[in-house]
Amino acid sequence: MNPKIIAYYLPQYHPFKENDLWWGKGFTEWTNVGKAKPLFRGHYQPKVPGELGYYDLRLPVIAEEQARLAREAGIYGFCYWHYWFGNGKELMEMPFYRMVRTGRPDFPFCLGWANESWMSKQWSKNGVQGKILIEQKYTGASDHENHFYKILPAFKDKRYIRIDGKPFFLIYRPFDFKGLDLFMCQWNDLSRKEKLSDGFYFVAHARNEKEAWLLRNMGFDAINIGPTTRIMQLYKGYNWIRIKNKIRRIVTGCPNLIDYGYVINHLWNNDLEGKDDVIPTLIPNWDHSPRGGSSSLVFDNCTLDKWKFHVVDVISKTLKKNNKIIMLKSWNEWGEGNYLEPDLKFGRKYIDVLSEVVNK
Repeated sequence: MNPKIIAYYLPQYHPFKENDLWWGKGFTEWTNVGKAKPLFRGHYQPKVPGELGYYDLRLPVIAEEQARLAREAGIYGFCYWHYWFGNGKELMEMPFYRMVRTGRPDFPFCLGWANESWMSKQWSKNGVQGKILIEQKYTGASDHENHFYKILPAFKDKRYIRIDGKPFFLIYRPFDFKGLDLFMCQWNDLSRKEKLSDGFYFVAHARNEKEAWLLRNMGFDAINIGPTTRIMQLYKGYNWIRIKNKIRRIVTGCPNLIDYGYVINHLWNNDLEGKDDVIPTLIPNWDHSPRGGSSSLVFDNCTLDKWKFHVVDVISKTLKKNNKIIMLKSWNEWGEGNYLEPDLKFGRKYIDVLSEVVNK
């Protein structure tokens, strides 16, 4: 049985009024991606998209092409990032709701609730430190019910990803969620009331291994650990690497570099990822410099050979488990240098590697 690889999907690449207001008319993630500069010798920037180009998600054909490429890669479905800020306020929702309404593309999907406030520095190095653009709020049972019924058509869609018959729903910041227990109980009750399922398959996103251990006892069906914050925590334990990077950043403006080989060797803790309630992660690359400049984290020496080693390692270990879900971070986070979509340098080679291993 093949693993179920679910790729995080960013629905950002289209203009909307809030981005126009905050950053200027027509701003999308491509604005940061296109103007990125190399910050050290051999730094691959700017990263230029390949066959899909600097696409606009207002065009339905782009969603169809993305699904076709994902199928070729052996990806089971997309986990759309979902932005519900409370009191019915959503952002970047258009591509998802169009997909639900039209039934296209015919490709499995689920939702990850990115329940955090948007900060100015989150989207651009030119943003003001600490400035809140829009605040994440939790306003109680009435809003949770409105939230559920707004998405209910998606949950009922035959394409929606279910695990053990339950809709997969990921919560990005579980520790920041005021009233999380009541929310989960309420949604489980609403699911039964609407004869959707016997509750949800709730997945928590953990920032590090310490959080993962805590979350395993908080009623979630599964945990997924974010690879970048996890690696940064390990990295901070190596003072000589941190000091070296700090000096280099001050002298040359070079970002924080961590070798990709080090990264992929620290993303499987058998006491965690070896358990059925912990979902492992595949990550092909990471370079936050289009958003963060010299203060960013960059995975250095991301080669195809290392990517293949990583894919083989994670998939072979996952196939020994009962729970064969793997999260791929990410399908199209171009502003974080974290994507599987074709670019001008590698074309489809990253996709081909994943496809080859999955099919074997």
